[in-house]
Amino acid sequence: MTQLILIRHGETVWNQQRRMQGHSDSPLSETGMRQARLLARRLKQIAFSALYSSDAGRAHHTARTIAEVTGHGIVLEPRLRERHFGVFEGLTGSEIEANYPADYVRFKSRDQAHVIPGGESASQFRARVFACFDEIAGRHNGELVVVITHGLVLDVLYRAALGIPPELPRIHELVNAGINRLRYDGGAWHIEVWADASHLDEGMLTST
Repeated sequence: MTQLILIRHGETVWNQQRRMQGHSDSPLSETGMRQARLLARRLKQIAFSALYSSDAGRAHHTARTIAEVTGHGIVLEPRLRERHFGVFEGLTGSEIEANYPADYVRFKSRDQAHVIPGGESASQFRARVFACFDEIAGRHNGELVVVITHGLVLDVLYRAALGIPPELPRIHELVNAGINRLRYDGGAWHIEVWADASHLDEGMLTST
C-alpha cells in the first residue's frame, strides 16, 4: 500500500486566460506563486519520503517552492505531464472551435479514441498516467509520497477511485495547489481527502 498526496500546480497565466496548456507551458501567476508558498508551509508539517513532479515548468516551479521549504530533492517525471492537446495548446475554447471545428466537436463529446492533431487521445493519456503511478507506488510501498502534477492527471485517478467512466462530464473540483490524498492498494485507488484548500489562506503567509 502506498499513500500519495497529489497536487495540481499553482495557478498560471494561461489558467487565468482559460487557455489550453497541455505540454506547452505558461508561468505561474502572482496568485499561483502565492499558492505554492502556502502549499509549501502546509507540506512542511507532513512527513513524506519523496517529492515527484511533472517536468513542465509550472509544476516544477511549484515543486521547487516546496523543496526550498521541506528540503526534499525533486524527482522529475515526464509521464506526469498534462494530456498533450496538440494544436489546441495556447488557444481558448472559442479559438479552438473557430479553427478546428471538427476536432473540437469530438473533443467536447469526450471521444476517448480521438487523437487531437499533434497531441494524444484521452485513452493514450490515461494509459500513460496509470503506468507512471503504478511504478511510483511500486518504488514507495508503505510510504507517503507527494506528487506535483496537472488537473487531468488528478481527474484520471479520481475517476479510477470512484468508478466514474471517462465519458461522463466532470463535476468534481481540480483545485490549483489543493491537497488530494489517495491510497493505492493492491492495484486499486481510494480517496482519503479531495480538494483540500484550507491552507490557501492569505493569513497563513508571512512575508518571505
